[in-house]
Amino acid sequence: MSPRTAILSPNRDAYSETFIRAHIEHLPDVALVLTDGFLPRRRQDGSLLLPTDTLARLLRRVKGATVEGALRQALAHALRKAGAEVVLAEYGPTGMAALDTCKALGIPLVVHFHGVDAFHCKLLEEHGNYARLAREAAAVVVVSREMETHLLELGFPRERLHYNVYGVDVERFTPAAPDQAPPHFFGVGRFSDKKAPHLTLLAFARALEREPTMRLTIAGRGDLLEACRQLAGALGITHAVELPGVLAPEQVSEAMQRSRAFVQHSVITSDGDREGTPLAVLEAMSCGLPVIATRHAGIADVVAEDVNGLLGDERDLDAMAGHLVRLARDPVAAAAMGRAGRERALRDHDVRDRVGRLAAILERAVSERTRG
Repeated sequence: MSPRTAILSPNRDAYSETFIRAHIEHLPDVALVLTDGFLPRRRQDGSLLLPTDTLARLLRRVKGATVEGALRQALAHALRKAGAEVVLAEYGPTGMAALDTCKALGIPLVVHFHGVDAFHCKLLEEHGNYARLAREAAAVVVVSREMETHLLELGFPRERLHYNVYGVDVERFTPAAPDQAPPHFFGVGRFSDKKAPHLTLLAFARALEREPTMRLTIAGRGDLLEACRQLAGALGITHAVELPGVLAPEQVSEAMQRSRAFVQHSVITSDGDREGTPLAVLEAMSCGLPVIATRHAGIADVVAEDVNGLLGDERDLDAMAGHLVRLARDPVAAAAMGRAGRERALRDHDVRDRVGRLAAILERAVSERTRG
């Protein structure tokens, strides 16, 4: 029997966190979803876990009361009321915030790392390299082999680490025909330092000099979007580049159907931030698109070079430009790589299978706590 699961996720309505939405929608018995902060402040419907007037009265009347302490009490009450048997904390800092409450209630805590939380220097410093999670979390989920190795180095016990990369809806992201598409390339994701859309633009500009019929679309939003629009103008490639902002999942799938290949130039940033395994790469594979990317984090786990994609070193713009030109000129190779990617997505990355594996991890955490 599936345990009653409470999911804690810090970001409200984060458009790019499809992977967390998959947990909420596909795990078998989700009893509670709390959001808005590592120590959550809201229910899934947006209502406050602790109403403002209640919090104000508490702080006035109870000597030594703090906002953090009141939120911890509200979290404990919500978990008890929902009958939660296990807590799934999305991101390491969320796990740290929930640790004491789960311990006090005797509820096993499963922490799901995603990327920035496992590597960012400031987060690691603020949370003491997650030493308490390493000792006390019932289970920890990672989404790349690099992340697994890193957490082992931080002291997490191997027997409680579980590699479970994201899944994709293979029925929504259906096979395209890249050999029938024009040499149009597509990327999607947050315009952030680690996804480095500016480097994709620079590589594309070099490729465009050799293949003027090429076109590039990068969808998404983020801090670098306006800078990238200005960069495209400065490079003189606005006629060949579209940066449309956020697209709905259906629009992403449709754009992939019209494309020759998927492209993303992920890098490790100066503060240590990096990807887990980008979901968009898996979606492209499911659509039967070859992937042009960097040998970065979980990308290298799911893209086999010259099988379902072409990989280069981080910041090697000439390599990426060469890969773009190669697939622009060779639609037959693009189609063959795309078919290999689709086969891999069906075999290894169906969202129902991957969430099923997560459900098994949650069940095991509960059964081990019960036996213990």
